[in-house]
Amino acid sequence: MTVFGFAPVFTVITFIAPMMTDVGGFSPGTVPMVMGLLGIGLVAGNLLGGRLADRAVLPAVYVSVGALTVLSAIVAVAADDQPAFIAAIVLFGVAAFATIPPLQTWVLDSASQAPALASAANIGAFNLANTLGSLLAGLTVEAGHGYAAPAWIGMALGLIGLAVTGLVSLSVRRRAPRADADDRKPEKAAQR
Repeated sequence: MTVFGFAPVFTVITFIAPMMTDVGGFSPGTVPMVMGLLGIGLVAGNLLGGRLADRAVLPAVYVSVGALTVLSAIVAVAADDQPAFIAAIVLFGVAAFATIPPLQTWVLDSASQAPALASAANIGAFNLANTLGSLLAGLTVEAGHGYAAPAWIGMALGLIGLAVTGLVSLSVRRRAPRADADDRKPEKAAQR
């Protein structure tokens, strides 16, 4: 879930400067300002993701990874429209870091017997996501598809992340111990 759910972040931001200047027509001097706005989105997303994870972890994973997936496509479409791109990249930042708390919480909740090991493994998965996203972005640009094309790869990776999340949640539900039907009815349990 973490590898594919977070990889879109680096498919989009690896070539964000040339996407802005070569596709969007931004001057090189505006790149740091837009990156600062992206950073504000990242901070807001981290706060939002924590609140969502506190309420309901699995829905928070679906919402944050789903938003990241959709916003990857929006960044690709908006790459040549400066105001739309700025709005899209700020929202992308929000979605990007909104994924971290629910993914980390899900992993820790799922591995209550070894939380330190699970946390370390999940950090490794985030780093693998960074590598995978950047690698695929680089291969896409090298293949001549342009600087906006990696955002489409981010969308595809996000869809895979959503599918993996669905498979993981199904697997967890199947493994969960099922209570006896009588135990779910308070009056039956009280009669025993």
